[in-house]
Amino acid sequence: MIDQAMTFLDWFGVVVFATTGSLAAARKRMDLFGFILLGTATGIGGGTIRDTVLGATPVFWITSPEYLLACVAVSSAVFFLAHIPQSREALLLRVDALGLALFAVLGADRTLAMAGGPVAAVAMGIVTATFGGVVRDVLSGESPGILSREVYASAALAGASMFVLLHEGGAGREIAVIVGFSAAAAIRFGALHWGWSLPRYGARGADRANEVVSS
Repeated sequence: MIDQAMTFLDWFGVVVFATTGSLAAARKRMDLFGFILLGTATGIGGGTIRDTVLGATPVFWITSPEYLLACVAVSSAVFFLAHIPQSREALLLRVDALGLALFAVLGADRTLAMAGGPVAAVAMGIVTATFGGVVRDVLSGESPGILSREVYASAALAGASMFVLLHEGGAGREIAVIVGFSAAAAIRFGALHWGWSLPRYGARGADRANEVVSS
């Protein structure tokens, strides 16, 4: 039962991220090929990097091309429907938050299934959750969200960590998935609603003195 649920969540995550990539293409007013490129890169990009790092080759969408076809189908659909939402920006951020939470848990789960250790599982959870978005932002000419002050990668870190801690602690895979996903989603949605952000590096010591002199 849990394996079927994880497969469904994996599919849902791919569709969600393909949608965010396509909506990013809509903001840039790209053509259909641009929609498909961004949607596909976002939908399967993080998982591709994860499988490559773990040595799980060929990567998942080579052996299961239906993932690739789903990204193409979703991106094509969004091309014709993206004008419907009144605020694509708000929709993009919220859909992306769901994908982030899902892939943080799924990436960690896949790593543990491949006999990876807890630290590697958390790291691959972050990679799976964020690198598709990094590819999307780079291709669309945006500054990657993972490099901003917003709580983004840290939400994936929290979700993957909670999943691994509970899974390795014997809480059961189902509980670990629910809690890990909920933690990542709650933190990301909280950051979007209340504007949470991480501290920014500031001038210190000699740097501050140089700023005073130059001013």
